[in-house]
Amino acid sequence: MIGLWARYYRAQIKLSLAVQFQYRVAMAIWMLDIVLSPMIYLVVWTTVAQSSGGTVNGFTPSDFAAYYTVLMIVQHITQIWHMWEYEYLIREGGMAQRLLRPLHPINEDISQNISYKILMLMVLIPAVLLFVLLFRPAFHTPLWSALAFIPAVLLGAALAFVIGWTLAMAAFWTTRIVAINSLYFTAMLFFAGYLAPLDLLPRFMQMIAGVLPFRWMMSFPVELALGRVAPEAVLGGFAAQALWIVFGVLVLRRVWKAAVRRFSSVGG
Repeated sequence: MIGLWARYYRAQIKLSLAVQFQYRVAMAIWMLDIVLSPMIYLVVWTTVAQSSGGTVNGFTPSDFAAYYTVLMIVQHITQIWHMWEYEYLIREGGMAQRLLRPLHPINEDISQNISYKILMLMVLIPAVLLFVLLFRPAFHTPLWSALAFIPAVLLGAALAFVIGWTLAMAAFWTTRIVAINSLYFTAMLFFAGYLAPLDLLPRFMQMIAGVLPFRWMMSFPVELALGRVAPEAVLGGFAAQALWIVFGVLVLRRVWKAAVRRFSSVGG
């Protein structure tokens, strides 16, 4: 059974790579957003630090450079876009075709997600090197924290996918989910550490971020990569990621069943 799944994902990823390679211009635009947004925030916070005597709450310009360099990597690994596609799939009939296939549609989306991230590494790696050359980030990361970053970012990617894919199911109930998606990404902007490191947010917002899943998708792996997580807090962070993934999977299964029943009722 494991060999069968391995062959399926190997074939599906190869197919997805071939398809996505045909949309090189679109991928370049998406990658430009991943690179430009952190660069803009980095310039803003560097300017603030320089005008505030060289630091902002302990962050120097070099620390901000390190933060947004790692954030760019984590954003790519945890990126999810399927909530934007399902509105079109359902409206244009693509979802009906997926439901006729023997495997759950989520498998195709997982394959697409993996293949896109593999393919775009060819652009991401030079972008990271350019970031390092231009902004001179300062890393003070102990080895144990750098090693802990790897499972943390993979768990963050799994969490982002589960939550994002569940959100995509809203398209079964409404033909316009732009407002829902925009609300989701606005919350992520503040509580995932994307707009600014969470340490710079007001205390009450930091407390909210600790409860919501967004921090555990992006900010927690970034903090580990920078050595800004105390050793005693690492296991708690992994536990929060695991709990959110389990909760997300449970909700996803219930929402998927309800969505398929609704789709069958309306389509029938």
